[in-house]
Amino acid sequence: MSRINETLAADRRRFVRAAVAGGALLAIGGGVLIPRLFAEESAASNKPIGKPGNVLLEVFSGDGKDLGAHQVPRLILSDAQWKQRLSPASYDVLRRDGTERAFSGDHEKPASPGLFRCVGCATALYDAATEFDSGTGWPSFWQPIAKTNVFEKHDNTFGMDRIEIRCANCDSHLGHVFDDGPKPTGLRYCMNAVALRFVPRKAA
Repeated sequence: MSRINETLAADRRRFVRAAVAGGALLAIGGGVLIPRLFAEESAASNKPIGKPGNVLLEVFSGDGKDLGAHQVPRLILSDAQWKQRLSPASYDVLRRDGTERAFSGDHEKPASPGLFRCVGCATALYDAATEFDSGTGWPSFWQPIAKTNVFEKHDNTFGMDRIEIRCANCDSHLGHVFDDGPKPTGLRYCMNAVALRFVPRKAA
């Protein structure tokens, strides 16, 4: 966090020096505009995002054993904390609702059994046994590991009517679900690879 603050402070000093040299420093109501904008940006980036509380999740152990439904504290972080926690690519997808390029990430079904967990909060999302090759270049599954661990949201961006899939614990964007998948569900949960972390099942 201190590194981010130092960077903001350095950027602020450079910007103010350049503005003063060019005679473009603006004053509003007796206060300097530029430092005020930087202060507001810094405060916003450190403000927690989301409402605190518990969420009911199906919890899975490291070896993939279903431990049942439990009330788990919802993960609430500030934007600055998310930037520290995630890679730039994962941050763009999870926190900015971005989409990675097709075939740009790991999307092949792993050779060993295991679970795909949210890269943001480690919530179990998909069992590798439900992954299939959709030919789209994104990891695709015919069902989530538990309906409680994800939630659906209507997405009308880009003039399309789609159903977005988000992590129930940290409210991160994961991908979308479509009705052109294989049996037994007929669904295709099309996920971004950078939103998932594969964890092999530990040997018993």
